[in-house]
Amino acid sequence: MSKKVLIVDDSMYMRKLIREALEKEGHEIVGEAENGEIAIDLALSLTPELITLDNILPDMIGLDILKVIKEEGLTCRIIMISAVGQQSVINEGLSLGASDYIIKPFTSEKLLEVVNKVI
Repeated sequence: MSKKVLIVDDSMYMRKLIREALEKEGHEIVGEAENGEIAIDLALSLTPELITLDNILPDMIGLDILKVIKEEGLTCRIIMISAVGQQSVINEGLSLGASDYIIKPFTSEKLLEVVNKVI
């Protein structure tokens, strides 16, 4: 089941890794953002069905982006992806409406497993 996906990560390498894994599965990457401001603009204008969201970005944290997206009423699934693996951060992300949380580093298989689970 193909989904329209927005990838949010400040690392070009991570965006490429996520893009390649998801495109191989047939998903359409509708946009990529390297910071929170762009992420929010793209989320509102493109209305993706799924967002992969890094938690540590140059201008804001993913949890704040998650709050804005939910306040704006977007119904897309959001998978948090971060090197920050503290349970309190994970719990906050999930309580704010994230569908799942992946800790970096991760494999393409792990990413696809989580994506398939949340869609």
